[in-house]
Amino acid sequence: MIDTVADGLDHPECVTVGPDGTIFAGGEAGQLYRLDGESFEVTEVGSSGGWLLGLAVDGHGNVVACDPQRRQLVRFDGDGAMTVLSSGTPERPMITPNFPVYGASGVLYVSDSGTWPAGGGCIYRVLPGGSTELWSSDVPHFTNGLALDQDEKHLYVVESTLPGITRIPILEDGSAGRPELVVSMPGTVPDGIAFDSEGRLYIGCYRPDRLYTLEPDGTLLILRDDFQGTDLAAPTNIVFSGADRRDLLVASLGRWHIARIRTEVPGAPLHHPTEV
Repeated sequence: MIDTVADGLDHPECVTVGPDGTIFAGGEAGQLYRLDGESFEVTEVGSSGGWLLGLAVDGHGNVVACDPQRRQLVRFDGDGAMTVLSSGTPERPMITPNFPVYGASGVLYVSDSGTWPAGGGCIYRVLPGGSTELWSSDVPHFTNGLALDQDEKHLYVVESTLPGITRIPILEDGSAGRPELVVSMPGTVPDGIAFDSEGRLYIGCYRPDRLYTLEPDGTLLILRDDFQGTDLAAPTNIVFSGADRRDLLVASLGRWHIARIRTEVPGAPLHHPTEV
């Protein structure tokens, strides 16, 4: 079953969850939405004036957001006031910042998609304190959604025009290892990913209107398929929420709502570091 938990958003591309269970989503005119974790009541709390793609929340409740129109990674405090966190590096300014994910230590990995369909994407690493470095340029095929495995030994990366999922080993010194193909997904445009607590990877696809699971044994299964594109309409980023982390929330870029699917296995918890 797929049900709508919040409606009337402006083509949300991302949905994520903060440390207290509060849900956040973004709009295509730069809106930052806050959703109550139980009632799903929607409040617009800020705006970048651009377009918000991927979001992540630190341990203080501040939201970092990728804005491809501004070509910046921005941060909203609890009152919705915005500051610029990163524009890339002098040698590699951001082009299409797309998705951020925190590690436990406060390191923030940020994908930059490059251009569509040519790609040329990369991954930055933003260290606590705000300094930015180019972490990897070896996953260039419209670098998109990111997820860390539970022991933070690999960063999983969506390459939308590959199309498929790769992973990059995180070496002991924090640098990037050689990317490894995890799964090829011909005929799709994968976008967002999230792990459950058993190591199962959930994959949202911009095309077709479909969700997959990649099982721990490498089997790729269809979780939900919506040929009408109504409940799932260009599903992009996904996140587990709720007290038991069994509510899989799905942002539909093609419509105006956040959808929910109940899962048997709880999601892996996100990191919300306080040292950022």
